[in-house]
Amino acid sequence: MRYLFAVVLWVYSNAALAAQWEEHQLFEGASPAVTLRIMSSTDTSIFSPIIEGFLEQNPELSVEYLVAGSSNIYDEFRQAPESADVLISSAMDLQLKLVNDGFAYRINDIVHPEWAQWRQSLFGFTLEPAAIVINKKAFSKLTLPQSRHGLIQVLRANPDVFRGKLGTYDIRDSGLGYLFATQDARQSETYWRLMELMGGLDASLYCCSGEMIEDLANGTIAVAYNVLGSYARARTDLSDDIEVILPADFPTIMMRTAMVSANSKLPDEAIRFVRYLATSRWSGAGDIASGLPPLNDTKVRDTQNAPIALEPDLLIFLDQMKRRIFVEEWENSIIQ
Repeated sequence: MRYLFAVVLWVYSNAALAAQWEEHQLFEGASPAVTLRIMSSTDTSIFSPIIEGFLEQNPELSVEYLVAGSSNIYDEFRQAPESADVLISSAMDLQLKLVNDGFAYRINDIVHPEWAQWRQSLFGFTLEPAAIVINKKAFSKLTLPQSRHGLIQVLRANPDVFRGKLGTYDIRDSGLGYLFATQDARQSETYWRLMELMGGLDASLYCCSGEMIEDLANGTIAVAYNVLGSYARARTDLSDDIEVILPADFPTIMMRTAMVSANSKLPDEAIRFVRYLATSRWSGAGDIASGLPPLNDTKVRDTQNAPIALEPDLLIFLDQMKRRIFVEEWENSIIQ
């Protein structure tokens, strides 16, 4: 299989794309005739095995894969829904809003669990817990926290060790960060105590999990809160440097979701891709060697670890007034 990489496209073909997309790559089947365009918040290195598996079964297609933050692709897609055939995002709430606003194509023949789909238009295909990820060297003489409360205890007991050494999402810019924050806050007041403590210790704010993981590995920060555990565990090259902890007090588990644009120029091919994605990640048919935990991962999906539900309650914190109030409270806590 042949690939055309983002660097060539950015530097020589379309400089405007460099400012808009974090990654941009073309995957070609054996005998491509048309190109499917996918906008996604999932890093290319993580998602490429899924695309490769699809193209092996559909050699007449190419896939143009564009990556940006979840908030950015939501805004871009709303402005030009015809510019993508498939939209993939970790921000479940933003995806649900797009479906409710009429931006998604209904696919009636995909058999999928009720809890993992919305109106036969939005399909979950992963189970990904938010995690506390730590730099092992920083904790060589400290007890590892196993919960949010445990993290609060170790930070309070060692402020000089962790001042300027903490990281989390900037929820003003990250759609996934905002989703995780609102879900945490609905579960427990512990979230706000933790944010106030991290703010008092000069926490750094990030756009995405990948950057936090890199800074953990090089020692820039010692703790990252609400990082995607799937991204951290996929970095097997960093296994000696970082450790992933799933908080024992309560889980925050998101489903990465996919939808076909109602304005897709290739609806049949786009539906074929989403069907492949939803079916393989649920049934296990044609095992995909990506770093994303599949929807049928029984280690994550059990009665005590239910994922964030695809339901109208997700839209509550997208209300402009509620979002403004929540972000202001968050800023007062963590930006001190």
